This record gives sequence, C-alpha cells and structure tokens, in this order.
Amino acid sequence: MLNLQMSLIARDISWLHFNARVLQEATDKSVPLYERIKFLAIYSSNLDEFYRVRVSSLRQFKKLTKEERRRFFDFKPKKELKAIRKMVSKQQEEFGRIFREEILPGLEEENIKLLHYQELNKEQSNFARQYFDDEIASHLESKDLPVEGEADFPFIKNRHLYLAVDLANDEDERMLLVNVPSPPVSRFVVLPKDKKGNYCVCFVDSIIRANLERHLGLKIDGAYSFKLSRDAEMYIDNEFDGDLKEKIEKSLSNRDDGLPTRCLYDANMPKWMRKALKDRLELSKYDLIPGARYHNFMDFFGFPLPEGREDLIYPEYPPLPHPRLERAESLIKAIQRSDHLLHFPYQRYDYVPALIREAADTPSVKRIQITLYRVASKSNVVTNLLYALKRGKKVEVFVEAKARFDEASNLFWGKELEKAGARVQYSFPAVKVHTKLLHIVQKDEDGSNIHLSYVGTGNFNEKTAKLYGDHALLTSHPGIGEDIAKVFDLLRGRLILPNCNHLLVAPFNMQSEFLQMIDNEIKIAKDGGNGFLFLKMNSLEEETMIEKIREAAAAGVEVRLIVRGICRLVPDDGENIQIISIIDRFLEHARIFIFGNNGNEKVFMGSADWMNRNLHRRVEVITPIYDPTLQLELRHLMDMQWRDNTKARLIHERKNNEYQVNQDGERGNFRAQEDMYRYFERKMD
Repeated sequence: MLNLQMSLIARDISWLHFNARVLQEATDKSVPLYERIKFLAIYSSNLDEFYRVRVSSLRQFKKLTKEERRRFFDFKPKKELKAIRKMVSKQQEEFGRIFREEILPGLEEENIKLLHYQELNKEQSNFARQYFDDEIASHLESKDLPVEGEADFPFIKNRHLYLAVDLANDEDERMLLVNVPSPPVSRFVVLPKDKKGNYCVCFVDSIIRANLERHLGLKIDGAYSFKLSRDAEMYIDNEFDGDLKEKIEKSLSNRDDGLPTRCLYDANMPKWMRKALKDRLELSKYDLIPGARYHNFMDFFGFPLPEGREDLIYPEYPPLPHPRLERAESLIKAIQRSDHLLHFPYQRYDYVPALIREAADTPSVKRIQITLYRVASKSNVVTNLLYALKRGKKVEVFVEAKARFDEASNLFWGKELEKAGARVQYSFPAVKVHTKLLHIVQKDEDGSNIHLSYVGTGNFNEKTAKLYGDHALLTSHPGIGEDIAKVFDLLRGRLILPNCNHLLVAPFNMQSEFLQMIDNEIKIAKDGGNGFLFLKMNSLEEETMIEKIREAAAAGVEVRLIVRGICRLVPDDGENIQIISIIDRFLEHARIFIFGNNGNEKVFMGSADWMNRNLHRRVEVITPIYDPTLQLELRHLMDMQWRDNTKARLIHERKNNEYQVNQDGERGNFRAQEDMYRYFERKMD
C-alpha cells in the first residue's frame, strides 16, 4: 500500500495553484492587453467564489469539537486557513504588481489612461463633477458610525463596494459608511479625451471620493474601499423532509445574507478603522485580506474598449459548421446512419436545439427526455422543448435545482416547462444530478423503439458553449440508448439500480469500472505489454483513484494526465506520471478517458471528474466511444493538447506551474486551442 497521505496536496491549496495559473495569463505578454485585464477579472471572480464556498466550509469545520474533527477529517481547518491566507496574500501582491507595473503602463502605451480624479484636467473634472451630480449622487447612502457603542452596524451586502470614510477634525474616532452604487452606475466612466487625444477612463469610486466633501458637507481625511464576501451555502436543514424545491426557493433569498468569509480592504486604511470593521462585522484575522486602493476587479470584465481597437482583444473564432451535420437534410437520419461528435466552442451549438425542434416535428418521435444542470438565461434548448410540448410530444425534464449560483435560472425554466405540460422533476436529497443527457425515443414501423442519444461533457447552455471546451456524442446505438433510458427511469424513481451494459453511471458502477480498466493496464504492463493511461478532467481529487494511478505508474504503465483545476496528485521525479494543465482563452471543461488496452484503445467521455462528489454523491454518466473514426478524432485532439508548449503548465513537485517547453527549452511551437480550431477548419475543406 502506498503512503498516500504523505504525498497528497490539500484540495484547497491545489485550487489556489490553479488560480495562480489564471494569474499567469494576466502577465503573459503574448496575450492581448484587454484579455490580460480579463484574466485579472477571472482571477478575482474565482477567488471570491472560493471564499464564499470553500473557506466558508472550513469556517464551519472549525466549529466542530477536536474529537469530531479527528473522527471525520484528515486535516486541521485552522492550519489550512492559515496556509490559504498566506498563499492568497502572496497572490494578491502579485495581482497588484501586475496591474500597476504591467497593465497600467500597457494601457498608456496604447493611449488609454485609467486616471485617478486628481489627474483629471479642467474639462474632465467638470465632466466628472456633472456626472456625479446627474448619475451618482441620488444612489449614494451614508451612515455615521461610532467605532464603539450600541449603534447598529448597517448590513454590508455581499460583493458590494463600500467606502469607509475617516471624518476630519473629530475628537472621537468616527467613520462614515458610504456605498459605491455599481450597479446601477457603471464602474468605469469614460471621460473626454485629454489634449494628446488619449482615451481616458476613471473609476466611479474615484469620482465619488472627489465629490464626497461637497456632497456630505463634511471635511474628510480619507475614504478607503472594502468589500465583503459572504457564505454562499444555503444550509437547508433537512433535504429529506418536505418539498426540497420549495426549500431551495426560500433559501435563495437568504444566500446574500450569509456570514462574512472575507473582507478585502485598502491596505492604506488606518489601523483603528480596520479594527473597527473587524470587531463590528465579527471577523477573524484570517478573514481580513489587505489589497490595493481599488477592489471588485470582476468589474474589469466590462472595462471599456475604445472604438476600433479590436487589436487589443483575441481575434474572433466563429464556431464552425460540423462537416457532416451541416449538409444533412435531417439530423435524426444523420444520427441513425452513424455516430457524430460535436466539439464546442470550435463547432456550432445550433445543432442541439435544432435536433430537439426536428424531433418535435417528427411524427414518429414520442418522447424527449433531458437533464438540465445550468441553463442559459435565454435558452433555445428550452424554447424548443416548449415547442415540442405544443406539438404534442411527451417531454420529461430533470432540473437540478442545487446547481450553485444557477438555482434561480433553473427553477424559472423548470416552472415554465411545467406550465406548458412537461413532466418536471427536481433535485434529490443529498445528491446532485450532474450528467448531461438528451434522449429522444422514436417508434419504428414495427413498434420497436429507436433511441437517439446525446451524452455531453458540458451543460445545455448556449452561452458557455461559446466559452468552454466540451464534447458531445450523438448516437443511435441501441445499447447506449437503452442504458440512458434506464438512467431516466432511475431519475423518475422507477429503478433503484440502473444495471447498464455500456454506460458508466455514478454513484453506481463508474468507479469500479474505472478501477477495473486501470487494473487491466497494470496486468498488461506486468506481462510485458504497453500499459497506457491518457486522461483529461477538470479535477483529480478522489483518493482511491489517485492511489490506483500511482499503483499503475509503479507497475510500468505510462500515465499522462491533463487536469485543468484541482490536482491533489503532484508527482516527483521518481514517478512515471506526467501531468499538465492548460489555461487559455477557452475554459478546458471536457472529461476524456483513454485506456491503452495493449494497442486496442478504449475511449470514454462524459460529465464526471475524479472527485469524491462526482464518483459518490452525483448522478454522472460516462459513455464509451465505439466508432473507430471518432475514437481516433478524440485521441488526435488529446495529442494536440499534450504537445502544447504555449499554454500548458506542468504539475510537478519541483516545477509546479512552470510552462511546458519543447526539447530546445522554448515555448510557442504548439498551442492546442489554436491548433484545434485550425484542425476543424481543415475538416471543412
């Protein structure tokens, strides 16, 4: 038995290493300037969610007794919180350095200036003053707060910006609390150009600072921004009792009222003011994170781009037509003739809602079944399901109402489908339904069922299909279709155990089947054959799978892993394991599993990462790819990613997050996402 615990990195520390890779993109000069700004925004958004979800959980663990912690957990929450704070503080310093020393000078080189209020010329100052009076002042709220005493502290909204204002010439230490109303006001104000013709932008909070004394009629010594992140967990007391959907709906309104998990503040804030915020908000020292003058860098997703400066962003990669489906008169007939793979965002997503619409118009189609995990706010998929109901089709939908931060959208569409006559089911207690399935049942002339199936790695979401790297199988394979029918029977409560002959279904046979296939590679290697594992996933965390990977590597199996996010397995020089992580313009989201099988490769894909939650607490589906041509295509795409030496980073004990280089020690020969787009372009010829 391997000494696993000694060589596993903590899950949350591994996640912070992933977010550091995001931060690397912001300092990469080969990335267009506005995209580097966007990566700062992504880093900030990621970190905020991390504190709202993961750090809030660690805070809850701290409340357990020592005996309870020893019994159920193999880590010390307080120790891990300290490690997190240390890493985050270091990353925040790097974040500030990148912004000050790289982004701002880069903007100036492009004749774009992000100005503080005191840097404005007379025309700009007059414009900003008028803008404050016309657009900002009516949205400002302020409250005079004594540092100590009985006075109620106002509620600090989640992820909203505030200014803690130091009142001048006051014998007692007092402060004002002033909101930064963005939204509804834009965070960035475009000013008149300066005399040199520079495109000039100012933070709205800078304009507020400059006008506060006039607005309040008070003398102030300083105004320091801070932002609070709150626990995002909904804390449903008992998921097994009563209507879970109704409980989720009620809990949603309370989410933004959760306990504070992080207070990001201007490092120049006076110590007495910082202490007052800490005491009045009941924060611990681990919740306080010093930062720069400006916070809420998520707002940089909307940093204004000067007209005609598309050179500052990535060139467009318009989604391409699928070479066979685009020419097909009928998607249904094309799928009945052969299997197809769709690759997003490189190829068009339109085929998915179009397939549902064609099914709605096909008399022999009797039933449409689908799982919805994260639904777009404007969804052609749901629109065409509603159309199918109007055409008299039976539509069965499983809506996962516990998809964090998408609960409201999912519940909305679930209700719309219910009103239109669909059979809609919602979340199960203690389990999430994360699989991405579409099942169309057609009646043949002899009365038998024809199954048209879609198994994807990504959600039925038109918006993310333009941003996430995902794959989907379209097949009429009867065995796969029958297995998918069993999964939907499980979701309807008709089955307790889906005995599938083709699909790997969590939390039932998936892990055992994966372990058996790795054991087969171990046997092949021990018998002198070519044992091979080539796996891609978002996260690798589940300890049994990690132990089995290490066992395989020790037995001589060649192990290649592509892991975007959490990776608790960090190999050293003595292990026969290579791991890379690719961070680029599109979010790598696919899960692909290739087993060498002594030259007769087995290829699988689907919705599940190798995490505890995916293998044990979620309904997930992994499908085999049977078509040899499609197997080769997925293998070719994986090979393109493996050779990436532009955006691939190493996950390794000594070289963690170093860029992968070619044999000459250089970067830049291969870039997987660009190579894949060109590959799909060539397939159109």
